[in-house]
Amino acid sequence: MNFTRWSARLPGTQRRAAARTEQTASPDRRGEGSVPAARAEQLTDEPPSVPAVDELRVREVLDRVPSLVALVHGPDHRIAYVNDAYASAFGVRPLGERAREAFPELDALGLFPLLDQVQRSGKPRTVKSRKAPDGRSYTFTCTPVAQGDGKGGSDGRGVLVFATDVTDHAEAAERLRASERRQRETAVTLQRSLLPQELEEPDDLRVAATYHPGGTEAAVGGDWYDVITLGGGRTALVIGDVMGRGVRAAAVMGQLRTAVRAYARLDLPPHEVLQLLDGLAAEIDANQIATCAYAVHDPNEGKLVYASAGHLPILVRDENGTVLRADEPTGPPLGTGGWMHSSGSIPLGPGSTAVLYTDGLVERRDADLDEGIAALERALAGATGTPQVVCDRLVRSAGVTPDHDDDVAVLVLQHPARTGPDSELFRNAALELLGGVEAAPRARAFASGVLTSWRFPVDLHDLGVLATSELVANSLQHGTPPMRLRLRRTDRRLIIEVTDGDDHLPRRRRAEPGDESGRGIAIVATIASNWGCRRTPGGGKAVWCEFALPRTQGT
Repeated sequence: MNFTRWSARLPGTQRRAAARTEQTASPDRRGEGSVPAARAEQLTDEPPSVPAVDELRVREVLDRVPSLVALVHGPDHRIAYVNDAYASAFGVRPLGERAREAFPELDALGLFPLLDQVQRSGKPRTVKSRKAPDGRSYTFTCTPVAQGDGKGGSDGRGVLVFATDVTDHAEAAERLRASERRQRETAVTLQRSLLPQELEEPDDLRVAATYHPGGTEAAVGGDWYDVITLGGGRTALVIGDVMGRGVRAAAVMGQLRTAVRAYARLDLPPHEVLQLLDGLAAEIDANQIATCAYAVHDPNEGKLVYASAGHLPILVRDENGTVLRADEPTGPPLGTGGWMHSSGSIPLGPGSTAVLYTDGLVERRDADLDEGIAALERALAGATGTPQVVCDRLVRSAGVTPDHDDDVAVLVLQHPARTGPDSELFRNAALELLGGVEAAPRARAFASGVLTSWRFPVDLHDLGVLATSELVANSLQHGTPPMRLRLRRTDRRLIIEVTDGDDHLPRRRRAEPGDESGRGIAIVATIASNWGCRRTPGGGKAVWCEFALPRTQGT
């Protein structure tokens, strides 16, 4: 094959050829007495000049390079040349044959559409690290070439295929990707093990949650959520996001989640829980910060009391479909210190749905964060069904896919509007305790009447009246007005609660035989399934106990 008839159309080729022509044509402008060029060469001790690249024979160069080279021409890509390296890799190819039949390896790599594109456009194209049938990886560069007639015209167009063996680089990159996948799988496994495997099921709420780790190109983050039943019918709901990614973020998340559960058992107001958590976050890692929203639902109050440490606002959709956004207070993230958190509230009556979420659901690089929250509000306004259905719908509306670049956690809770048989199972009754010591017999009579109307068995009725008597007596002796007795039944338990104006919390203690007091709480703790106490926002306290209902009393 005559390679002198082919020239690669590469940038600068024509300029370099023109420059060489000018240098050859320019006269020697030495003085009259100058030595002729031939004689000057004879008088020097320098070695003979090395031939220029342009003087090398293209065929000899291509035959010797270790890269794979092939030349095809014409619309059907007929073989014009393959070098020795190509023949060694894939075998000898007959000249003049159509490449689609003669180059099955290129067909397997899907390169023929690329050859057509290069030939039509006259522009080079490159595909990186394609694995060939021989098991090795190559980077292919396809460059257009023209077959010239020696007078500046062209009578054919071809493509020079240049393949570089990048197997070692491809294998190293694959090992790196495999290592990153293993690290990410470790982080995901760690985080999923630290998240609740099953959400607690409050009596008065229906809840669902979902977690989507970031895509394969990003390490898992530190998003978490939790549902904690506090007793007395109250429920704590938590969502948080540890800044950073990887195993470290997941480990810090696990520590914070465990701490939240411990602090929640103290039944403190939300802002006090975050205050404790803020100090702990700084001790865990001074360079690691996290956002968190902590909320408490009390079915008797019809609202969600919450506090936020730099987290996104809670959204609530009421029974009419109107979406409310929780207002301030919002303090700085956990771990920053020096801030006094405070609690706020948002209505959550029967028929309402609340959503707690992390920024991966609403934050996008090309949009303002508030736009993402507004879009979530619109999606929530039209979202109906179970909490899990609402969860899935919100995630879909936000465009979260498996390759989403940030972790997403969503917690949905509903306070159902109970009608029909359910309304008989969920009942409330309350009595203001007035008149001093004479309030005790009235409280016992009230409790007896209520429990009888709720058709409890005799033994549960008697235990309920006894617990009521002891809690009221304790409040009358150690508390201050206003005092109130509240009885509540759900599909699973009976709850008895007494509130008063004194914030001194009772504790269970062993009463000696000669002691005249100290036995009331011990009796309640013995006969009830659970008991507890907490300070109320108005400066008083609430003391409560629970009795599990027999299965026949459930739904």
